[in-house]
Amino acid sequence: MVKNIAKKEFISTLRDSRFVALSIMVLLLLLAATVVGLHSYNTLQEEREVAQQTVNDQFANSADRHPHRMAHYGSYAFRPKSSVSFLDFGLDSYTGASVFMEAHRQNSANFSQAQQSSSLIRFGEMTVAFVLQMLIPLLIIFLCFGAFTQERETGTLKILLSQGISLRQVAWAKVAGYSKVVALVVAPALVLASLLLFGRGGFDVDGDVLLRLLLFMFFYLVYFFIFVVLSVVVSALHQRSSTALVTLLGIWILCCVIIPKASANLGATLYTTPTKAQMDADVHEEVAKGIDGHSAEDERTEALKQELLEKYKVSSVEELPVNFDGIRMAAGEEHSTRVYQEHFEELTDIFESQNRISEYAGFLNPYLAVRHLSMGMAGSDFSHYIHFQNQAEQYRYHLAQELNHIQTTQLKYGDKETRLSSDTWKAFEPFRYEAPQAGWALGRHVVSLVALLVWLALVCVLGLRLIDNTNVV
Repeated sequence: MVKNIAKKEFISTLRDSRFVALSIMVLLLLLAATVVGLHSYNTLQEEREVAQQTVNDQFANSADRHPHRMAHYGSYAFRPKSSVSFLDFGLDSYTGASVFMEAHRQNSANFSQAQQSSSLIRFGEMTVAFVLQMLIPLLIIFLCFGAFTQERETGTLKILLSQGISLRQVAWAKVAGYSKVVALVVAPALVLASLLLFGRGGFDVDGDVLLRLLLFMFFYLVYFFIFVVLSVVVSALHQRSSTALVTLLGIWILCCVIIPKASANLGATLYTTPTKAQMDADVHEEVAKGIDGHSAEDERTEALKQELLEKYKVSSVEELPVNFDGIRMAAGEEHSTRVYQEHFEELTDIFESQNRISEYAGFLNPYLAVRHLSMGMAGSDFSHYIHFQNQAEQYRYHLAQELNHIQTTQLKYGDKETRLSSDTWKAFEPFRYEAPQAGWALGRHVVSLVALLVWLALVCVLGLRLIDNTNVV
């Protein structure tokens, strides 16, 4: 009997021309978002690879220079796109794509798509994630709002129950039937995305990419199932289809519009970020308290000089077996990097505190839970951005210190005219970003994962218990 009810819901839904038209529109949007997202990914990835290779070649083939001039010449680190990011752009459009790496200064990523686009990007982008998060739940609501109310209005619910099945069994049968319909709409787009990712998209079959894609699909399937069960439960609790539809649309507006905006505003209010001007002033003040790599008159520089003279038992810096200029530069670089890193970590903590409010709001709203998990698997969330920023900073620091070491060991004190051969720069390893694995990404979103599973348990246990206590009439 239960199988017959599920089959009846599936077939009757497919015969509904209004639903078929709506499903075709959503499916076309999904397919278009998949193809456009992959095209955008390929274009941006190719541009960044070319740009990274260009700056690497420019650094390796630089003219003969003094090593400290080379440290100021610097280089760029371009953030490669994650393979799955064509499904969910996440924060990629708002965070920078490249970091200028130079001596004495830790720069943040610049040249984001949002900086180079019109204000229309503020209204969001048509991505696969947008359709899956916002439009599919809306489709599910229009599909399921009359699951029980139409049976009541036509008087067929009592006939069904007279066959000896319970309300819970009827509910599960309807959930099974509607789930098949939703799968029919979503599956083609997900299959196309997989084929493009591992076929025509030119990607290698990488285990980590496959795991990220499978987890991405799994989280959305759980999300859709939550909305299907929730819609059936709400329908069972109402006597009329119109009131059930209004209630479900109210839930959709609350989940997809109001709570996300409110949680973002609450986070920004509770954890205020300093302005760029204030942060630059604080960093400058702290850096000024340490060794100035360019000033020989500084008191801290004098203390460092006396320490070295005592260590090597000589009376002047000219007699030192190492170049004091290089040592002073290295000490100044170490101090300024520590100051920048402390302020950068404080700023990161503030952003993470803001994000944490949004993650915990996932317990009130499955949309926020799946959104964080989606960005995490796509590699377009805040954690992946910080991971890239940290790797770029580590490379910048070691590049500057290696050049200071060359000055210390190969040049004499006070020598600012010697130019080292361009072959010297070819020995430096170029910047290569190593993206984290899927397990690392999932570990950053445990709260969202728990919130999504709690929602699944709530609608399946508490929701169906409510149906058991529903008045049949």
